[in-house]
Amino acid sequence: MAIGGRDEFIGTSGLRHVGRMASLAWDVARYLPRKPFQFREFIQQAWMFASVTILPTALISIPFGAVIALQLGSLTQQIGAQSFVGAASALAIVQQASPLITALLVAGAGGSAMCADLGARTIRDEIDAMRVLGISPVHRLIVPRVLAAMLVAVLLNGLVSVVGVAGGYFFNIVLQGGTPGAYLASFNALAQLPDLWVSEFKALLYGFVAGIVAAYRGLHPPPGPKGVGDAVNQTVVITFLLLFLINVVITGIYLQLVPPKGT
Repeated sequence: MAIGGRDEFIGTSGLRHVGRMASLAWDVARYLPRKPFQFREFIQQAWMFASVTILPTALISIPFGAVIALQLGSLTQQIGAQSFVGAASALAIVQQASPLITALLVAGAGGSAMCADLGARTIRDEIDAMRVLGISPVHRLIVPRVLAAMLVAVLLNGLVSVVGVAGGYFFNIVLQGGTPGAYLASFNALAQLPDLWVSEFKALLYGFVAGIVAAYRGLHPPPGPKGVGDAVNQTVVITFLLLFLINVVITGIYLQLVPPKGT
């Protein structure tokens, strides 16, 4: 059944939509082990996500790493702690910047494309036709798309971490006259493997959330082509809000449970 426009989505029926998205997430988990797995669809969707996000992600991660390194380099020079700029910038990039950049690109580029595709299928009655034929749209279309979003998010997060740290290293050494040995030594002294694990976990969860929101809005767009466009806009906005909220929660829990290296 088609859902109304933006006003209905953000109004008194908001909790009902949250419940339906949670139900869709449960259906995805329930259909995941069922056979046959749509491997070809999964590969096609993973390539779609990667093709629309990999270049913007690489280009965005360079200035992000540069800004963080330059800002932290300037701050550490003021307080006489230049030797810690490598650790501070690398941890900021790996723990915070990389997952958030990944989230923005996966939701803004991949999620919007996924929502538009499913929305177009919905208004053409393809989804209803699949149900009439006894084919589950969740098993056939949603599960491979959500898994593709999760996989690409994890891979892009690793790419952003590497490019961001390398960009921060370059700009700190070239523009601020930092010492390569001190940059790397401080990074090795304070960074730890759980920092990377929590970053990848964030990316995995972000990909899942982006896929669920995009799938839900794509399966329930307002009527007509304009409704699909509105659903795409809603997908991006809602996903951004959820991902930033999740980032705050996970970061707070991680900092409470995992002690800093050297303590």
